[in-house]
Amino acid sequence: MPSISNKGQSMPQSPIRKLVPYAEEAVKKGKSIYYLNIGQPDIKTPACALQAVKESNIEVLAYSRSEGSETYRQKIAAYYAKHDILLGHNDIIVTTGGSEALLFAFGSIMDVDDEIIIPEPFYANYNGFSTASGIKVVPVISKIDNNFALPPIEAFEKLITPKTKAILICNPGNPTGYLYSKEEIKKLADIAKKRDLFLIADEVYREFTYDGNSHYSIMQEEGLEDYAIMIDSVSKRYSMCGARVGCLVSKNKKVIETALKFAQARLSPPTLAQIASEAALDTPQSYFDDVKEEYVERRNTLISELQKIEGVKVAKPKGAFYCIVELPVKNSDDFAQWLLEYFQVDGETIMVAPAGGFYSTPNVGLNQIRIAYVLNKERLIKAVNILKEGLKAYKD
Repeated sequence: MPSISNKGQSMPQSPIRKLVPYAEEAVKKGKSIYYLNIGQPDIKTPACALQAVKESNIEVLAYSRSEGSETYRQKIAAYYAKHDILLGHNDIIVTTGGSEALLFAFGSIMDVDDEIIIPEPFYANYNGFSTASGIKVVPVISKIDNNFALPPIEAFEKLITPKTKAILICNPGNPTGYLYSKEEIKKLADIAKKRDLFLIADEVYREFTYDGNSHYSIMQEEGLEDYAIMIDSVSKRYSMCGARVGCLVSKNKKVIETALKFAQARLSPPTLAQIASEAALDTPQSYFDDVKEEYVERRNTLISELQKIEGVKVAKPKGAFYCIVELPVKNSDDFAQWLLEYFQVDGETIMVAPAGGFYSTPNVGLNQIRIAYVLNKERLIKAVNILKEGLKAYKD
């Protein structure tokens, strides 16, 4: 029998999706599930985006340009200008989701066995993208005790080797909800310039910042033009996860020229989804104001309810719509599976994402879960009650 590649065998499972078979079996048995495991917002997609697709009079659904349609990229540039990010449409490549933008970035700046430093816990698919690209993740651990703040710059310095090519952050963070301050971004920018490294920022949650805090992009940092690569997406901003449209942004012309070759190899991003995404850029600010207000209420409700559970520790997010929760269990993978297979309260249970998969350091985060607060407040309260009762009944 032909063998599977070593790369394929080492490709990690998604901690967000690997429990899906158990959830499907639970549903077949009549259980109702509160899905806290995945960042799929229940906020409605802006009507203007959906309407644009309905009103399109396309007779042939053709390829778009490999870098994305010019009108869409011009409107993206105009959107960024409103956020004090000044660039041209030729600094943007439209991708099939933020995921493809990350793959293009990795392929453009790193070779096999090169290294990238990432503060952990981090978005689980960074592990997968790195494996697919043949590069090594070098983690620098942030801690729940200080709300997952940026580790000391000295910790980054110690990890840099001749193989190190980049530092990657997610801002605001998935899975932590941590929002990097302007001062922290400047520290990262300084080390990138000092050590001649790329600084990649996944900024797909930029619109979701709370408590009066504002988002500071690496693209706003002067002197970082040759080093900065930004990843963005419409998925969370406009509740358009299924559109699969994102972008890679950089003022470094060599990066854009190289990424374009990867874009040409996959032909083009989806045409209909670009039409929807372009229209979504006309979404009024009131939409985001309402969404942020809703997420703040959900966050506060979730944190308040979790803090009532004995033995539970939770970090308070400043952005995005996730939080890391530390539980009084030894292995959250087993606990999450047990909740789906064997536990219920009045016919209901919950699905969570075990946090071990958000680390690359072995045996770290095994007693943690990620919760996505993408349910309304009433459903969040019910879900946390199920978690509380589950912890009482569960035995490691």
